[in-house]
Amino acid sequence: MLRPMRASWRVLRLVAHVIQGLVVVAVRFPRLSADQQQARVQAWALGLLACAGVHLEVRGTPPRQGPTLLVSNHLSWLDIPVLHAARYCRFVSKSDVRDWPLVGTLATAAGTLYIERSNRRDALRMVGNMSDALKRGEVLAVFPEGTTGDGRTLLPFHANLLQAALTADAPVQPMGLRFVDRASGATTHAASFIGDETLVGSIWRTLTAPPITAVVHFGTPEHAQGRDRHTWSEHLHGAVDALRQR
Repeated sequence: MLRPMRASWRVLRLVAHVIQGLVVVAVRFPRLSADQQQARVQAWALGLLACAGVHLEVRGTPPRQGPTLLVSNHLSWLDIPVLHAARYCRFVSKSDVRDWPLVGTLATAAGTLYIERSNRRDALRMVGNMSDALKRGEVLAVFPEGTTGDGRTLLPFHANLLQAALTADAPVQPMGLRFVDRASGATTHAASFIGDETLVGSIWRTLTAPPITAVVHFGTPEHAQGRDRHTWSEHLHGAVDALRQR
């Protein structure tokens, strides 16, 4: 009985937090500098985790400044706010997120770059946009698996977007993400969002679960050092796989 009651309270807090975020985006964002907007996004993401009963644990050293391309495994609908809370970055996301009610507005305000994954020409456009952003000294983030995994194994990486780091001669920093039960420290799949699972079902399971800690483990930034994007992608796959299991 306590878990559904706790989850219902968390739902109310999440709804209020989302509405508060939309108001900030509509009213305050236009008057803020880029640095102030980024700080607001990070603070809002931390607030969302608190509303959901998720504690953040950061290991390793986040990039202090760009240019950097972050690459991480992908597990859940929580991944983006978790990574925003750990270190503000601009995500590359599928284009249909832009049209999602409420979420699309918040994602766009957070600086999300949108890509039509099925369109090869759009992928080339995105590589160009990412390269330009890295040359401006920004911090970007991608999920090279292309979709959420089950957390047990790491899916193969798609190497295409790594071309942006090659073109901009920017470092890539691998990251590992996992969710653990706060009491036992064991990995939990309560926040998973894979296969036929619905977003609503995943959110409810997360909110009714025992307290969760999101562990974000930043690895060591690295340059291509003469590797092509496919060879580099294979190496980064191994680095992310190791980080997510620590």
